[in-house]
Amino acid sequence: MRLSYYPETDSLYIDLSPKPSVESREVTEGVVLDYDEAGNLTGIDIDNASAKLDLRELIIDKLPSEIHKIPT
Repeated sequence: MRLSYYPETDSLYIDLSPKPSVESREVTEGVVLDYDEAGNLTGIDIDNASAKLDLRELIIDKLPSEIHKIPT
Protein backbone atom coordinates (compact mmCIF):
# COMPACT_ATOMS: atom_id res chain seq x y z
CA MET A 1 0.00 0.00 0.00
CA ARG A 2 1.25 3.46 -0.83
CA LEU A 3 -0.04 6.89 0.14
CA SER A 4 0.88 9.71 -2.25
CA TYR A 5 0.04 13.34 -1.56
CA TYR A 6 0.14 15.91 -4.35
CA PRO A 7 0.31 19.42 -2.83
CA GLU A 8 -0.16 21.18 -6.19
CA THR A 9 -3.67 19.69 -6.45
CA ASP A 10 -4.21 18.99 -2.73
CA SER A 11 -5.08 15.39 -3.52
CA LEU A 12 -4.22 12.16 -1.73
CA TYR A 13 -4.09 8.83 -3.55
CA ILE A 14 -4.12 5.62 -1.53
CA ASP A 15 -2.82 2.86 -3.77
CA LEU A 16 -4.08 -0.48 -2.44
CA SER A 17 -3.03 -2.85 -5.22
CA PRO A 18 -0.54 -3.06 -8.07
CA LYS A 19 -3.38 -4.11 -10.41
CA PRO A 20 -4.54 -1.44 -12.85
CA SER A 21 -7.91 0.15 -12.32
CA VAL A 22 -10.52 -0.21 -15.04
CA GLU A 23 -13.44 1.52 -13.32
CA SER A 24 -13.83 4.52 -11.03
CA ARG A 25 -16.81 5.56 -8.94
CA GLU A 26 -17.25 8.84 -7.08
CA VAL A 27 -18.82 7.84 -3.74
CA THR A 28 -19.05 11.35 -2.33
CA GLU A 29 -17.93 14.73 -3.60
CA GLY A 30 -14.19 14.52 -4.28
CA VAL A 31 -13.74 10.89 -3.19
CA VAL A 32 -13.27 8.38 -5.99
CA LEU A 33 -12.83 4.62 -5.59
CA ASP A 34 -10.90 2.73 -8.29
CA TYR A 35 -11.60 -0.93 -9.09
CA ASP A 36 -9.79 -3.61 -11.10
CA GLU A 37 -11.41 -5.83 -13.73
CA ALA A 38 -12.55 -8.32 -11.04
CA GLY A 39 -14.29 -5.57 -9.08
CA ASN A 40 -11.67 -5.39 -6.32
CA LEU A 41 -10.82 -2.01 -4.82
CA THR A 42 -7.39 -0.86 -6.06
CA GLY A 43 -7.21 2.74 -4.90
CA ILE A 44 -8.85 5.75 -3.30
CA ASP A 45 -8.46 9.27 -4.67
CA ILE A 46 -9.32 12.16 -2.33
CA ASP A 47 -9.54 15.70 -3.72
CA ASN A 48 -9.13 18.69 -1.37
CA ALA A 49 -7.50 16.25 1.03
CA SER A 50 -6.21 18.83 3.50
CA ALA A 51 -9.79 20.05 4.08
CA LYS A 52 -11.12 16.51 4.57
CA LEU A 53 -8.26 14.88 6.50
CA ASP A 54 -5.63 15.76 9.08
CA LEU A 55 -2.52 15.22 6.94
CA ARG A 56 -0.06 16.28 9.63
CA GLU A 57 0.16 12.84 11.21
CA LEU A 58 -0.02 9.24 10.02
CA ILE A 59 -0.38 6.52 12.64
CA ILE A 60 0.30 2.93 11.62
CA ASP A 61 -0.84 0.40 14.17
CA LYS A 62 -0.03 -3.32 14.22
CA LEU A 63 0.63 -3.86 10.54
CA PRO A 64 2.67 -7.01 9.88
CA SER A 65 5.09 -5.35 7.47
CA GLU A 66 8.09 -3.07 7.13
CA ILE A 67 7.63 0.67 6.94
CA HIS A 68 9.58 2.56 4.29
CA LYS A 69 9.88 6.33 4.38
CA ILE A 70 10.66 8.04 1.11
CA PRO A 71 12.79 11.17 1.63
CA THR A 72 11.16 14.40 0.51
